[in-house]
Amino acid sequence: MPQVDTHCPYCALQCGMRLDGVRVTPRDFPVNAGGLCQKGWTAGELLTSPRRLTSPMVRENGVLAPVGWDFALDVVARKLKELREAHGPDAVAVFGGGGLTNEKAYLLGKFARVALGTSQIDYNGRFCMSSAAAAGSRAFGADRGMPFPVTDLGHADVVLLAGANPAETMPPFTQHLRGADLIVVDPRRTPTAELASLHLAPAPGTDLALALGILHAVVADGHLDQSYVDQRTNGFEPVWRIAASWWPERAERVTGVSAADMRLAAAKLAGARNAYILTARGTEQHATGTATVGGWINLALSLGLPGRAGSGYGCLTGQGNGQGGREHGQKADQLPGYRKLDDPAAREYVAGVWGVDPDSLPGPGRSASELLEALGQDGGPKALMVFGSNVVVSAPRSQRVQDRLSALDFLVVADFVLSETAALADVVLPVTQWAEEDGTLTNLEGRILLRRKALDPPPGVKSDLDLLNGLATRLGRGHFPTEPETVFEELRIASKGGIADYSGVSYDRLRAGEALHWPVPADDHPGTPRMFLDAFAHPDGRARFAPVEHTGPAELPDDDFPLQATTGRVLQHYQSGAQTRLVDELNDVVPEAFVEVHPDTAKRAGLEEGDRARIRSRRGETTAKVRFVPSLRPDLVFVPFHFPGAQRANLFTNPALDPVSRMPEFKVCAVSLSTLDGVA
Repeated sequence: MPQVDTHCPYCALQCGMRLDGVRVTPRDFPVNAGGLCQKGWTAGELLTSPRRLTSPMVRENGVLAPVGWDFALDVVARKLKELREAHGPDAVAVFGGGGLTNEKAYLLGKFARVALGTSQIDYNGRFCMSSAAAAGSRAFGADRGMPFPVTDLGHADVVLLAGANPAETMPPFTQHLRGADLIVVDPRRTPTAELASLHLAPAPGTDLALALGILHAVVADGHLDQSYVDQRTNGFEPVWRIAASWWPERAERVTGVSAADMRLAAAKLAGARNAYILTARGTEQHATGTATVGGWINLALSLGLPGRAGSGYGCLTGQGNGQGGREHGQKADQLPGYRKLDDPAAREYVAGVWGVDPDSLPGPGRSASELLEALGQDGGPKALMVFGSNVVVSAPRSQRVQDRLSALDFLVVADFVLSETAALADVVLPVTQWAEEDGTLTNLEGRILLRRKALDPPPGVKSDLDLLNGLATRLGRGHFPTEPETVFEELRIASKGGIADYSGVSYDRLRAGEALHWPVPADDHPGTPRMFLDAFAHPDGRARFAPVEHTGPAELPDDDFPLQATTGRVLQHYQSGAQTRLVDELNDVVPEAFVEVHPDTAKRAGLEEGDRARIRSRRGETTAKVRFVPSLRPDLVFVPFHFPGAQRANLFTNPALDPVSRMPEFKVCAVSLSTLDGVA
C-alpha cells in the first residue's frame, strides 16, 4: 500500500499523520506540528484488532449469529416498516455520533427525516458541546468552537483555560500554549494545571460564580474595554447589574478561590496585548452549562477579546467531528448548514435539495437524554438505530439507559466492534473504520479536513453510507449515494446560505491542500480562518452579553452523600473506551477504573491506596481502585468514564439537564465513598 496522508481517528484536534499500511507516523500539520499523543501513535492497531466485526449478526433465540448483508438489511427494513405502520414514523429513532464524518452525519439526518419520516434523531454530541454551542450562538450569532486557527495561540501573552485539560485530552495542543502566561480553572490539579502560573480551583459547579467575580474585578479595577463594549456589543448593563453583586470576596465564599487570585486573573487578562479565554467540558457539562459558558463569554466581551485579531474566545471541541457533526442535521433541531428545523425558509430550501415537500419534513424531536429515556415507553420510540455511539457507557444514569434499550422492540447498532451497546442489539452491522474510507471532518478550529482511504476494509464490512443506501432502497425512499464525494457534493448544496456554509468546499480543493475554514460560500472563496473581525453574525453585527446568575449544582452534598464527584478523561483512553480498550499498549497503562481521592478523605472512609472502593449516589454506584492524590480537594472525588460494567462512572452521574442545551450534569453530583462492604 502507498503511504497516505490522513488524520487521527480520535479527538477534534485531528492531528496530521501518515499511514503506511497500518503503521502510523506523524506529519507536519498546523495543529500538531509533527506531534502525536499515545493514542494517535497506536491508532493503527485498531485496524487489525482481532475483536473487529466482519459479518452482520442477527439475534436468533437470544444469541447473535452471523448472517449475510442482504438478509440483515431485509430483517431491519421489514421490522422498521412494521413498527412505523403500527405506531407511526416516530416509533423509529436514530442516534448518531460526533465521530461520524460530515458525509455520514448529513446522510443520517436525511435518512431519518426522508426515508423514515421520524423526528426522533439526536446524537452523542449533545453530551459534549451543546452548552457551548448554545452560548456561542446566543453571543455571536454563530457557533464555531474556535473562530480562529489554533496556531494563533502561539502569539498569546495570556490564555485562560476554564474546565479544560488538554495536557491529557489533546497533548499536542499544549505546544501552542508554551509562550503564554497560563491561567487554569479546574477543581483538580491536572497535568494542565501544573503548567499554569495561576491555578484557580473552584468548588465543583461554581465556575459561573468565579466568572462573575472576575468580571466584577475587571470593571471595579478599571479594566473594562468601554469603547469595544459600546461599539461592538449589546446588553452589558443587565450583565453588570448581576456582576456588581459578585464582588470577589463574595465569590470567594462560594468558590473557595481567593479574591486576590480573581483580581490577579483580571489584571493578567486586561494587561495582555493578546489574550484568549477557552472553555471545555468541565465548564459545559452542568445543568447550568449554557449560563456558565455565557459567563466566560461575558468576561471575554468585557475585555474586548472576541473578534479582535490576536485575541478571542473559543471552545475546545472534544470529539473528532464534534464540530461538523452538529452542523449538518443529525441533531434533533437542525438541518444541514446549521439551519434550524423550525425555520420555514430553511425547511423549504433543504426540502428542495432533497426533492420532497417541505410539509413532509418532521419537526424538532427529543434531545439525546430525553430520547433515551423515552425508549420503549408509551408514546416513545419502539425501535432505535445507533451509529457511532456507545450509550450504555457514555450516557448519564447508564443502567437506566441499558434498561430502556432492553425495553425496545428492536435495536440496531452499526459499529466496527461489539461495544457494550452493540452487545444488546437485535441486529449488528459491521462498518468501516477511519482508514478504510474517504470522508471529511471539521476540526476544533472550523477547518474542513479530508481524511483519506489508506487500505481496504476486511471482506464483509460495508460503509455506513452503503447500509443507509440499502435500507432507503428497501424502504422505497429517496436518493442516498454511497460514494463519500458524491454525498459531499449534495451536502455543499444543502449547506449553501446557512451559517455553516460549505458550498465553496470541494474534494479537489481539499486534495490540493487548501486550508478551508467555514464559512466558504463560493468556489473561489478562501475560507474564513478568523471569524467576527468585522462584525458578529447577528443582524446588527454586534455581540450579545447574556445576563446569567449563579445557581450552583443541581444536587448538593448532605449527610448521606457528603462528597462531590466529577468525571473526565485520562490520557490513554477516549470516550467510552470502546476503541482504546482494544489497544494493549493503552489498556496496560490504565486497565480499569480508579477513583482519585485525598488521602485524608480515603482514610476516613476506611480505605487505603489500591483498595477497591464503592462510589454511590442517589442513582447508582460504581466500584473503582483508590488512587491517593494529595493535591485534590478533600470534598471531591474523580472517576474516569471510559470503563464498562460495574466500573461505569455514569452509573452515579446526575441526568439533570440544562434548560437550554439539554446537556446532562456529568461534572458534579453528591456521592458517598466506602469500602466494598459499605462500611465508611
